[in-house]
Amino acid sequence: MSTVFNFTFVPWFRSVAPYIHKFRHQTFVVGLTGEAIAAGKLQSIVQDLAMIQAMGVKIVLVHGFRPQVNEQLAAKGHAARYSHGMRITDPVALDCAQEAAGQLRYEIEAAFSQGLPNTPMAGARVRVISGNFLTARPVGIVDGVDFQHTGLVRKVDVAGIRRSLESEAMVLISPFGFSPTGEAFNLAMEEVATRVASELKADKLLFLSEVPGIRTRPDDPAGEDNPIDTELPLAQARQLLSRLPAAQRPTDAAFYLQHCVRACEHGVERSHIIPFAVDGALLLEIYVHDGIGTMVVDEKLEELREATADDVGGILQLIEPFEKDGTLVKRDRTEIERDIAAYTVIEHDGVIFGCAALYPYPEAGTAEMAAVTVSPNSQGTGDGEKLLKRIEQRARMLGLTSIFVLTTRTMHWFIKRGFSPVDPDWLPEARKRKYNWDRKSQVLVKKL
Repeated sequence: MSTVFNFTFVPWFRSVAPYIHKFRHQTFVVGLTGEAIAAGKLQSIVQDLAMIQAMGVKIVLVHGFRPQVNEQLAAKGHAARYSHGMRITDPVALDCAQEAAGQLRYEIEAAFSQGLPNTPMAGARVRVISGNFLTARPVGIVDGVDFQHTGLVRKVDVAGIRRSLESEAMVLISPFGFSPTGEAFNLAMEEVATRVASELKADKLLFLSEVPGIRTRPDDPAGEDNPIDTELPLAQARQLLSRLPAAQRPTDAAFYLQHCVRACEHGVERSHIIPFAVDGALLLEIYVHDGIGTMVVDEKLEELREATADDVGGILQLIEPFEKDGTLVKRDRTEIERDIAAYTVIEHDGVIFGCAALYPYPEAGTAEMAAVTVSPNSQGTGDGEKLLKRIEQRARMLGLTSIFVLTTRTMHWFIKRGFSPVDPDWLPEARKRKYNWDRKSQVLVKKL
C-alpha cells in the first residue's frame, strides 16, 4: 500500500512544486460569499486558506453576508429590498447588516484560531487583522430609488493593508465602510474585493461563488456539451460581457464576470470564479494546471494572438531549427501561408517567440495541435502553456471535445499538462492516412 501511495504522492507533489515557487510572496484577494458560509463551508475554506498562506502567499479575505442579513431581516419581519442589483439599506437593514458582519467576523476569526492535532490547522498560527481599511460614500438616488445606507468604496487604505500583510498576518475585511463623518455604509462584497485587489495590484482575485464558473455558452443549459471555460482572455471576457444581460442576481452569468473584467482592467493579472460547493476548490484552482473554475487573464493582445499573413516569415524562422534537428516535421512556406489562419503566435517586441496550429477534425469531434514551438530564448517563461490554453479555447469554441498532438521528443511536457498516450489507430481516419509510420510519433490526447 505504501509503495502505491509513494508512486501517486511523489509525482503529484513534484507537479505542485512549481506553483508553490511561483506564488510565494504574491498577494491574493479572496472574495468569500455569505452563501458559502451559510452552506457550512467555512471550516474547510479556512483550512485551505491557512495552507495557502503557509506556502508564502499574502492573503486578503473579504467576506460577504447576503443570506445572513436576509435571515436577520426575516426574523424582524422586514422584507429584503433590491434594485439595480444592489440592496436598499434602510435603517433596519443597516442594523441587520452590522449584526451579521459582527457575527461572521467572530466566526471567521474563531475558525482561524483552531489548531487541533490531526487537522490541517495543527501547528498553524494564523494571525488575522481586521479594521477600518475602507472609506465609503453613499450610492445616493439612482433612477428615483433612494439606496439610503448602501454605499460604494471611496478609498482603500492600501498602506495599512500592506503593513498588515508584511507582518505575516491575514487581512480580513467586512463589506462595511465609513464616511469621514463616521456614517456607516453597507457595501457589496464583490465591489470591495475588486477595489481592494485593484488598489493593491494583487496577483490574483478569487471569488468563491455559487456558480461553478463561466460556461462556453453562458445562455445554454449546463452539461457535458457546455463545459466551464477555464480561461478567458480579457478581450474575450469583455466581448462576452457585452452580449450578456445586465446582472441582477449573483447566479447571473455576468454578476462575477463583470467584477473580474474590472479587476483585470485595473492591474490584476488574473481573476477567478470558482465554486465553493467543490471541496478544496481554492487549492484545485491555484495549484492544479487546468484549475476548476474560470480564470480571466489580462494578456496583452500584442503578445498572444491569432496569426496573419505578415507572420509567415517569423514562423518559418522560429520553426526552422526544430525542423533541422528532427523535433518538428518540415513545413514549407506555401503550406504555412495556406494554413496561416490555423496558427496562434506569441510576439514580443515584434519578434515571434512561439507558435502553434489547430487543425480541426469536426467529424471526429477533435483537432490536432501541431507545429508547437517556443523559442529557446523564451522557454521556461510559460509561453508554451499560454499557447496550449489558447488552442484549447479555439477548440472549445468549435464545439470539439478533445485535442491531440503527435510528438517524438516532448511527450512528458504534454503528459504533465493532461494529455494521455493512445494508439495511432485512435486518430481520425483523415489524419491516420497521413500518419508517418516510419517516424513512429507518439499520439497524445487531451479531453476538453
